[in-house]
Formats: sequence, C-alpha cells, structure tokens
Amino acid sequence: MSTTPTARSTVADHEKIADAATGDFARIEPEQVSLKEKLHQFFHQYPVAAPTIVLLAAIALFSALVGDRFLHPFNLSLILQQVTIIGILGAAQTLIILTAGIDLSVGAVMVLTSVVMGRMAVEVGLPAGLALSLGLIAGAATGWINGMLVTRFRLPPFIVTLGTWNIFFALNLWYSRSETIRSQDIDAAAPLLHWTGTAFEFLGARFTYGALLMLALFVVLWYALKCTAWGKHVYATGDDPGAARLAGIRVERVLLSVYVVAGVLCAVAAWALIGRIGSVSPQAGMMANLDSITAVVIGGTSLFGGRGSIFGTLVGALVVGVFRNGLALAGVDVLWQDFTVGLLIIVAVGVDQWIRKV
Repeated sequence: MSTTPTARSTVADHEKIADAATGDFARIEPEQVSLKEKLHQFFHQYPVAAPTIVLLAAIALFSALVGDRFLHPFNLSLILQQVTIIGILGAAQTLIILTAGIDLSVGAVMVLTSVVMGRMAVEVGLPAGLALSLGLIAGAATGWINGMLVTRFRLPPFIVTLGTWNIFFALNLWYSRSETIRSQDIDAAAPLLHWTGTAFEFLGARFTYGALLMLALFVVLWYALKCTAWGKHVYATGDDPGAARLAGIRVERVLLSVYVVAGVLCAVAAWALIGRIGSVSPQAGMMANLDSITAVVIGGTSLFGGRGSIFGTLVGALVVGVFRNGLALAGVDVLWQDFTVGLLIIVAVGVDQWIRKV
C-alpha cells in the first residue's frame, strides 16, 4: 500500500523533530521524598515500629539510671509477670478497637468470670476443669451480650460497654456476696486455678505459666489476624464497614464474633488473675479496662479502627511495665509513675493522628 506525498512529508517532518529532540524531554524525574515523609510512610506501614523504639529507648534509659538491678534477668521476668493480665485484656481490647469500637467492660468481665470459676470449684464442688470451662463460657456470654447490643440494636460500643461495665460489676457483687475466696481453699479444691501462677526458674529468671500463656495467645491471635479470612474481615470492617459490606463481608457477624472472642480472652485473663493474686476477689482488677486501653493505644493500634498490630499491644503493655518498674527502682513516687503513663498515652494518640494523615 503506497502513501501520498503529503503523508510522506508529514512523516519526514516528525522524524526531523524527533531527531532534533534531546533526551531531556522524555526523562521523568523521580519525586523527591523528604526524610519526614519517609518516616511517616514507614510508621504507617509498620505500626509496631514506634512503640518498639520507645520500648528499646526506655530499656536503655533505665539501664543507665538504675544499672544492673534493672537488667537482672529476675527483674526483666518480673516485668513480664506484671503485664500478663493487662496483656491478655489488651489483646481482647485490640480486637474490639480494630473494628473501630471500644470495650469498657473488660475489667468487670474478668472479675465476674473469676468469681464464677472460684465459686463453681470451691463452693459448688465441681471439678476444676469444668469450673474453668464454665468461666470461659460465661466470658463468651458477656461478649455475646455486648456484641448483640452493638450489632442488633445499633448502639454505640462506648455506651453499650459503659452500661454493661456497671451491670457486670453489680452481678459480680451479687453473685460473690462481696466475699473473697481464700488461696488455701482454692489449693484444696481446685489447684488447677492456681496453675497460671506457678513459677519456674530459667537462667536466673523466674517465669510463670500465666506469662507463657499470654505469649502463646498473642501468637495465635497474630496468626488469626494475619493469615485467616476472619482476620482480614476484622481489619476491613474496622477500616470501612460500608465497603466491607459491598465486598460481601457479613459485618454484623464479624463484629459479634469479635466481641465473643474478646469475652473469652477476658475469662482467660481471669484465670491468670487468680494465679497472680492467689485468691478470688470481687474487687480485684476493676480498673483494668483503662490499663488495657493504655496498652493498645501505646502499642500503635488506631482508635479509629482498621490499623494496628496485635504484637503492638504486647509491646505497649511492656512499655508501661518497663516505665513503672524502672521508675520504682529509681525511687520515683507512684504519683509520678501515673503521670508518666498518662503522658505516654497523650503522645501515642498524637503520633497516631500524625500517622493517619499519610
């Protein structure tokens, strides 16, 4: 097929222009990214990085201030024991906050289920394993109640759990009759309930089975959130429930499952609480809900949902434990320990707001 003279001249003109052009016109300059923007993107991609840096900095600080007493294996293992209960409750709280909710009742659920375990084993005389199972079922039931109120009746999680916090606390006082079950009675009737407080020595450190149970729970939850469809649905629900529904995710069912799992984790924390204090007290750990939120926030999980890491909560709990332990060894009053933790919370929320702007 031949071309016309006009077409041939047009092609020749284009070839002349292309030959005369330099490579500068086709070069695409890479966008210059500042160090601040790189850090911004890094912390957004890895939410556990910021609390890990804070944890390492705190360890270095108190190592310099306190010396070998802080770095002694026994003291480091003591920190792990001290954060066991808050760590487990923080794991439950993380699941709720990932869905853009919050659970103010976790402390009350923990104490209520500990009373159920103790009374069923000591006063009713059930086998310890069965009493423990009933406590776990009670935890699941409390989570189901919270979840149903949030999903079926469309009530805000904050208001729902604020109300159930008072309800579960009242039920706890009624069922326990405000009586403490003594450690020796538990040892005689249900030593299994004390198993989480059993300690063993390893390389100069003293670990409890409760602390190991906490670490195992974090590994299981990490796998569930990162490697299962349920975990991806949890993140999607917290990030944008409307888009999650359009993608075929049953948002209400996901939310209900999250609250039920959180209730079971609170019951596991109750088992750890019994092992930690040795007895079953209806007054123990009632303010643990605030400590669990502290661990989650410092751990880098966004209060707006959809972003965070379960291991970040563990790091957040350890940050609080390290600061409290280090300040105590340095002779700082408890008042200023609370002041420092409160300051950490404000800084963590500020960092979260900055990271969300990416």
